[in-house]
Amino acid sequence: MIDPRWTLAIHGGAGQMTRDTVSAQADAGTRAGLATALDAGAAVLEAGGSAIDAVEAAVRVLEDDPHFNAGRGAVLTFDGTNELDAAIMDGRTRAAGAVAATHATRNPVSLARAVMDRSPHVFLVGKGADAFSVEHGVEQASPDWFATDERRAHLAELKAAGDDAFDVDMKYGTVGAVACDTHGHVAAATSTGGVTGKRWGRVGDSPVIGAGTYADDRGAAVSATGAGEYFLRVGVAADIAARVRLIGESLQVAADTVMAEVTALGGTGGVIVTGPTGEAVFRFTTPGMNRGVRSSDGTNRIAIYHDEGG
Repeated sequence: MIDPRWTLAIHGGAGQMTRDTVSAQADAGTRAGLATALDAGAAVLEAGGSAIDAVEAAVRVLEDDPHFNAGRGAVLTFDGTNELDAAIMDGRTRAAGAVAATHATRNPVSLARAVMDRSPHVFLVGKGADAFSVEHGVEQASPDWFATDERRAHLAELKAAGDDAFDVDMKYGTVGAVACDTHGHVAAATSTGGVTGKRWGRVGDSPVIGAGTYADDRGAAVSATGAGEYFLRVGVAADIAARVRLIGESLQVAADTVMAEVTALGGTGGVIVTGPTGEAVFRFTTPGMNRGVRSSDGTNRIAIYHDEGG
């Protein structure tokens, strides 16, 4: 039976975003990017489309927007290159696809979708992921498409501070989306460039199914952002969904509980969560999280700072 209700929630990263540190221009650009992503995902859901198509559509928009740390405008490694990670998961079947350390795919989330739909695997990395992308006709882009002057300047600042410096403040955020469609199915997608100055092929939680991305119709769909090493150790996304499914916690209580565990270990960040009833919740432990939600009941909110609620 089709229920006309649907929900889409998105994030553009959690970190040290305050009214004092974000310029008016950056604030406006971030909000505009979030609005465009909501437009793209909501258009799918309004037409009765699937949650998996909606989260991919929303994340593609954010990957193309240099205000966010994913795709175009992704942060740079210590060596001045881009290594892009993404994942997507369908809560209806728990099918999933993920990629890490890719270099030339314009929209890594669509490469993750291709891995899910057109390969027998879940997770591809590095040269293999790049080769799969070319072989399956996923749109490519040159290094100049991804790297921006702002990201180059940020890397230079960090390297000037010391050879081991990297961006622990996560000012530029991972992007993600979760959705519930009119059939009650949920999905999640996450995409990131990682942290500025990362070395040795570092991969965070974003492309790891169960850590930064997870979706299960029996529980919840979750996309995370923050200090990836801690989210990996906790298994944040799968843990939230499991608490909902197995012990009947509400989405908010499950998100709050798991994020409290991340905090206890010393990590910071945030999550967006939805479930098969269409509720959407947010939880973040940083001064700000770029975020938005839109639903069939008329809800349409975009926010950045902690004092804006959510």
